[in-house]
Amino acid sequence: MNEPNAIELVACIGLDWADRRHVICLQATGCPEAESLQLEQKPDALHEWIAQQRVRFQGGKVGIAIEQTRGAVIHALMMYDFLELYPINPKALARFREAFRVSGAKDDPSDAELLMDMLRLHRNRLRAWLPDTVETRRLQILAEYRRKLVNNRIRHTNRITSLLKMYFPQALDWAGELGTMQSCDFLQKWPTLTAIQQTRPAQLRKFYLDHHSRNLALIEERLAQIRTARSLTDDPAIVETLSLAVQAEAAQLRPVIEWIPRYDHIIAQQLALHPEHELFESFPGAGPVYAPRLLIALGTDRSRWASSADLQSHSGIAPVTEQSGNSCWVHRRLACSNFIRQTFHEFAAQSIQWSSWARAYYDQMRDRGLRHPAAVRALAFKWIRIIYRCWKDRQPYQEEIHLKALRDKRSPLAGKLD
Repeated sequence: MNEPNAIELVACIGLDWADRRHVICLQATGCPEAESLQLEQKPDALHEWIAQQRVRFQGGKVGIAIEQTRGAVIHALMMYDFLELYPINPKALARFREAFRVSGAKDDPSDAELLMDMLRLHRNRLRAWLPDTVETRRLQILAEYRRKLVNNRIRHTNRITSLLKMYFPQALDWAGELGTMQSCDFLQKWPTLTAIQQTRPAQLRKFYLDHHSRNLALIEERLAQIRTARSLTDDPAIVETLSLAVQAEAAQLRPVIEWIPRYDHIIAQQLALHPEHELFESFPGAGPVYAPRLLIALGTDRSRWASSADLQSHSGIAPVTEQSGNSCWVHRRLACSNFIRQTFHEFAAQSIQWSSWARAYYDQMRDRGLRHPAAVRALAFKWIRIIYRCWKDRQPYQEEIHLKALRDKRSPLAGKLD
């Protein structure tokens, strides 16, 4: 609930973010009429529109009411310092809607209108998600874009793999690990089998040594394979066109590879300056990649999450249970931020190598028949409870304390830790 002296909003917005039609209802302070518009289902469209509102209202505080289930949109909006977000419980919106949609007529108020009215008329009864600190929002933007670079690297390497399999599959072994500078240099120098077989062995040997390949036996094995290799196809229509495509993909991959470590360096610098870096660096396996991402997921405002269950739902780690008649089924939560869900899922997978109880719990889930993704998701569910408690208490994680708690409670995991 907001304080009586809360900063006045220059505009109230209701955002009905649906699967196909995204409706916005906006009313500026002092303006008797509300404005309605629709946005395309594209993140760029949302961010462009938000930038326009910053200019229009000169950076004044703008309130946005949106259903809590729209986790992905809420996360995207959290990076803007001039926005105050008001996540609305779907049940509260449903009851508010019932008061205005008794007849079911087509001209009844839209959900965007209702959200805006709830904010405009009952703001003092709603809890705002205020923008996080400058340090946290800076880390959020950096870490999210780094993830996009990683996704681009994966996308280009998958395309290169697919192309090479159609005309030059040997390059997948000879170029080295795709997604490295060595592979880019190799494919741009020798995009075809004919090109590499026309190269002197001494030049090839120098290439591998210059790229820090010190396994001399492997180098000689590759040179022998190159001498005797036979092409998958000699069709010039295939070889010429696909080799051009491989070179194009390698050229696009090169700057992505260069920028990922640059982002890693900048993120590490920013994390070191953050007042809560020690807390999030304490989790086993977090390291330089996941410590800032966990920090972003929880933020610094301790009133944002009322319980670990709220965070489990917001992140998409908690499953959704649906019932209809005598039927009941459980499925993965879709209405969430992919970045946040990936953060907890990937951290949990990494923690298996660094935490004894995490390894024991993962093995327990696999023994019960769960596949790897489901077992990791179950582990992430457990980790969120622990991370939430450490975050709430502002205490770094200590593996020994958690192991002692498991033994004191006689957890089934305790027996696997001895």
